[in-house]
Formats: sequence, structure tokens, C-alpha cells
Amino acid sequence: MDATLTQLLRCPVCAAGITADDGGSAAGLICRSGHRFDRARQGYFNLLTGRASSFVPDTAEMVAARADFLSAGHYDRLATAIADETVAASRGKQRPAILDAGAGTGFHLDRVLQDLPTARAVAMDISKFALRRAARAVPGALCLVWDVWRPLPVPTGAVDVIVNVFAPRHVEEFARVLSGSGRLLVVTPRPGHLAEIRSVASLLDVPPEKTAKLNRALEGHFAPESHRDIEFSLELSPADIRLAALMGPSAHHLDRAVLDGQLRGHPERTTVTAAFRLSVYAPA
Repeated sequence: MDATLTQLLRCPVCAAGITADDGGSAAGLICRSGHRFDRARQGYFNLLTGRASSFVPDTAEMVAARADFLSAGHYDRLATAIADETVAASRGKQRPAILDAGAGTGFHLDRVLQDLPTARAVAMDISKFALRRAARAVPGALCLVWDVWRPLPVPTGAVDVIVNVFAPRHVEEFARVLSGSGRLLVVTPRPGHLAEIRSVASLLDVPPEKTAKLNRALEGHFAPESHRDIEFSLELSPADIRLAALMGPSAHHLDRAVLDGQLRGHPERTTVTAAFRLSVYAPA
């Protein structure tokens, strides 16, 4: 393990600094007070302690659907845009520190690190099923099971870029861990996103005032610097549409039998709009 990666961590129990402990049969993390966190055999670390999270993590089925959908290249243009903005935000820094808060399978972070191979990266998600895949996708990153609504196990001012794609935002904690010259990158869906399959896939509606609401939520901690709209067409098969339905939060309540019935006899290809907004924020 790169020793400098642990500089991006603090103990979630006592907030002390953390170092790598490579003794014994499995690598681990240990703080100065002796709190230890072992690496799972799949390569990630679970730092969660105490009470269970109230946030419902993505299931193995949801994560598998997302991995299959993304690996088909449907969102490659979004991943490239995120990488471009991260490179721009990291300009002038030799080894930028990147936190992917809500990293999922590590798909977007992998694309970022292809353009920033010297970056130090932390991938954080509440789903252990997602982190198993992220640990394979970005083996040089620290992959952590963590609830973003808790205080982040990251020192104050330690991060140069926070990437947040379709994930919860703990605004006060993001502001604390980001450096004074750092940037927060947020990706949200726009109202037209997947509109053509929204009803058949039981997808959640995207409110038209989403960006304004985001700006209000960040106000006092972050100032908007730029917004970039990314829109393109997808040609989706019924199998692709099923994956799109199963990979998002609506999957927690989706009736699979109803979905499969609706997709039976569906056209071989459906033209679908992918519409995102990539927003960049500076510390206020």
C-alpha cells in the first residue's frame, strides 16, 4: 500500500492519524490509539463501527446491474467529462488527492485515474457489494465502506477534488475535508434524463429545479463556478432497459415481474436521452 494514501485518513473512532499495518496474513489500517481495521479479502476496508446506518445500501443485484450497464459503454461520455473536469481542477498539483464520495463500482474514478495516474484516491460507498468491484477497478485507491452522512474519516483540508456522482452530499463535511484551493464536482441528472423509459422502468422523476436546489444546499460552504450540460442519445435493448431500472434507487421497490412483463415485446432498440449536469464548486 502506498504509505501516502493513509495521510488521507483519520480514525473514525478517535480521529487520530492512521498508518498501514502490513503484519500478519492480511494488510490492515491502524491508528495511534490502536484501533485496527482489516482489509477484506476483496480488497476494501470497512470503517463503519457502532450503530447501523439508516441509509439503505445498494444490493448485490443493483450493483451487478450497474456494472453491466456501465461496462457496455452507455455512460462513457459522462465518465470522460468527469475526468476532464477533475484534471482541470487538479492542475498544478503533483499528486492530487481525490475523494470519490459515493464511488459505487469505481467506474468513474477508474476513468479519472487513467488521466491522473499519480493521483492519490479514496473511493467511498455504503455498499460493500459496490466496494468489492471498486477495489478491482481501482486497485491503487483506498476503497472504504462508509456512510457519507457521518463525519468523514478524512483529515481537514486533505482533499483536492471531491467527485460526487448521483450520491448523497454531506455539505459541511465536504467543506471541511476539501482544501482551500480544491473543487467539488457534482453530477446530477437533468429532467430529460432517460425520459423515454421512465414509466416502463419505474424511474424516479427529476425535478426541473434540481440545480437551484443543489446551489441552495451548498450555499455558505461552496460557490458555483461552472455548470456543464452533457446530453447524448442511447440505443437501448430491452435487456439494457432492465439494467437501467435495476441499477438505481427505485430498484428497492421495483416489482421485477411487472418490469419483465412490460419489457416483453418491447422494441429491439429504443432511442433514449441521457442528460446530466456536471457542476463545479469552489469553497465559499
